[in-house]
Amino acid sequence: MSNDIKDILTLITRERGLAVSDREWQHRLRGYGYAIRDTDEGRVITSLLRNAPLCAIPAELAA
Repeated sequence: MSNDIKDILTLITRERGLAVSDREWQHRLRGYGYAIRDTDEGRVITSLLRNAPLCAIPAELAA
């Protein structure tokens, strides 16, 4: 796993812990330039600038 992906996962995990709801979590991530997209394979983090998937969200955070 690349360092970039590890950094993203660290960020989304920290922000999930600070957010009181899924909606707030998504809003907080938009401030960093990321979005959560629901796909057939599960939830993924995407870049708002490129609208490209970056990595899957771990199951414990996706619920």
